[in-house]
Amino acid sequence: MALLSANAAADEWPDVRSVNPDLEFPDVQAGPPQAGKRVFYSGRPQKSSIEPPKATLMLPKNWTPDKRWPVFVELPGNGGYRDARGDECSGQPEDCCLGYGLTAGKDWIWLCLPFLNGDGTRLAKTWWGDAPNHDPATTLEFWKNVLDAIVEDYGGDPDCTVLAGFSRGAIAVNALGLRDAEFAGRWKAFFPNSHYDGVRRWPFPDSDRLAARERLQRLDNRPQLISGEGHQVEETRRYLQETGVDLTNTQFLATGYRNHTDRWVLRPGPARDTAREWLKSQTGY
Repeated sequence: MALLSANAAADEWPDVRSVNPDLEFPDVQAGPPQAGKRVFYSGRPQKSSIEPPKATLMLPKNWTPDKRWPVFVELPGNGGYRDARGDECSGQPEDCCLGYGLTAGKDWIWLCLPFLNGDGTRLAKTWWGDAPNHDPATTLEFWKNVLDAIVEDYGGDPDCTVLAGFSRGAIAVNALGLRDAEFAGRWKAFFPNSHYDGVRRWPFPDSDRLAARERLQRLDNRPQLISGEGHQVEETRRYLQETGVDLTNTQFLATGYRNHTDRWVLRPGPARDTAREWLKSQTGY
């Protein structure tokens, strides 16, 4: 499928539903983690008596406990989204699909993390924490617990963990993933799909460009594959060029569709091929 120019109107790009999927991401099942099974997961037990919302975890079909496995960590978009084309998002980790589309359930541990409300008792379907402050403290605490447990219990490779996200999740790749030096150091590479931290102002308080550029300094020239529908990646490219940040290891990828959706990875095409090759190149195994 040929990619159109950056100036093309959105409707000049094909609809994602014009290509039949060749993958269907697996439903979440009950029970403990095991190879090839996608389950709800909350990491190690916490001191609180209140059980937080759960992540979803899928160990690869070829998983064995005797080796290290790269980890694909994925963040969902805002819930309650539905546009005129019928593209929608629930905001729940069980509806994420980037990791499955790029791995087909093999070779990588696939983890989808939720955003939590202010006290950590509920899933935040839009943004994180509680409005208007949108404090991410409980979200980050939960994420750290889950990430550490996967390394310790299932052989997740702390030196090969990729952070990805769609829409809100794409913004959070930097807005939360690079929030402080310790957390930023957990990631080997980054795959934001549809939107990017700092390009626009959003409801959380430190979404301004100055704060976003401070976070961007923690990227430290690690690999990024920045993707988006239509010509969205050109908007992000212009923003990043204005910052003066080193883009040596940054690639830009148009999905080839008009739709604001992560479902493009479930369909064959050159953009998915490129994304799969990029992901494979991060392992070094």
